Amino acid sequence: MKTLDDLLSEGVAGRRVLLRADLNVPLDGDRITDDGRIRAVLPTINALREAGAAKITVMSHLGRPKGAPDPKYTLAPVAARLAELLGTDVAFGRDGDLVLLENLRFNAGETSKDEGERKAFAQELAAHGDVYVDDAFGAVHRKHASVYDVAALLPHYSGYLVAKELEVLGKLTGEAERPYVVVLGGSKVSDKLAVIEALLPKVDKLLIGGGMCFTFLKAQGHEVGKSLLQDEMLDTCKDLLERGGDKIVLPSDVVVATQISDDAATKTVGIDAIPADELGLDIGPQSVAEFAGILTGAKTVFWNGPMGVFEKRPFEAGTRGVAEAITKVDGFTVVGGGDSAAAVRALGIPEDGFSHISTGGGASLEFLEGKALPGITALEV
Repeated sequence: MKTLDDLLSEGVAGRRVLLRADLNVPLDGDRITDDGRIRAVLPTINALREAGAAKITVMSHLGRPKGAPDPKYTLAPVAARLAELLGTDVAFGRDGDLVLLENLRFNAGETSKDEGERKAFAQELAAHGDVYVDDAFGAVHRKHASVYDVAALLPHYSGYLVAKELEVLGKLTGEAERPYVVVLGGSKVSDKLAVIEALLPKVDKLLIGGGMCFTFLKAQGHEVGKSLLQDEMLDTCKDLLERGGDKIVLPSDVVVATQISDDAATKTVGIDAIPADELGLDIGPQSVAEFAGILTGAKTVFWNGPMGVFEKRPFEAGTRGVAEAITKVDGFTVVGGGDSAAAVRALGIPEDGFSHISTGGGASLEFLEGKALPGITALEV
């Protein structure tokens, strides 16, 4: 795979660069609530500008519009924030030296399952550049026009962010320094099953929190009240618990309530005392302490998925406690993007407390699962 450094060595002065970025940021109306993904692509843009690229055309998706323009998903706020961070004008909807195209998913060809339709849109995109640089790690697991098909039409290179993500995640699938601890949360076991299967033989401990822990607890014979439960995954969880043995660590206490809200009345109970009419919404303080104790001695840590409904104040303590414990690890620590990265920023935990915060939730998981990522495969040709 050729990298941005290869492109700079070959010479980019006077050439037009088509840059795929992942600017799929969370919005509250037209206000960006987390600009981490915008900041992540700045090194690549700055390197191209400093090297004298004649024109840089940046493209990205935002949200999930239905293949047609939708004002709710316009990239206009992103263009404004990108201009602020770069300290230069970013042309949006007009020509310029640095351009941001409107949301790629406003065109049905971007995500089409019809190869001809997808390739036709890729041709339109390729007309904007002499070379193509992919720095959208969060989208490399998608076989989309701007990620997969464009690479076949132009000389192609990985940007700094993609190269960094591959280097970091490669360390987690290779001979990681031990003890190697993985922390998984989020809502559904089914979403994390493949990564559990892939990592279980490699790790020393697998700590499980979030909504997914209740299916594991039920598989152990505990009653979980109205907590999130995937009945169809119970046999799978039993099998994983048998194969994992003492590698798999589940919470010993949880925070329960009757509703998910900022003013919910909560109580902390042991996992054998979850009320029938309440639901578990966070791991409890004893579990946080136990998880932190295991993390203390780790040399490699991968964390993906919050420990509870951290967006609501009564249920943020578990995610905060585990995240803070990871920042104290004397070793290599990786946050697996998605909700975990959002939680770090939302809870005000210093980002420099982690070795790396991935920009790709789904992409990082699929990489760790050992899947071929279309965007990476396209760059390797």
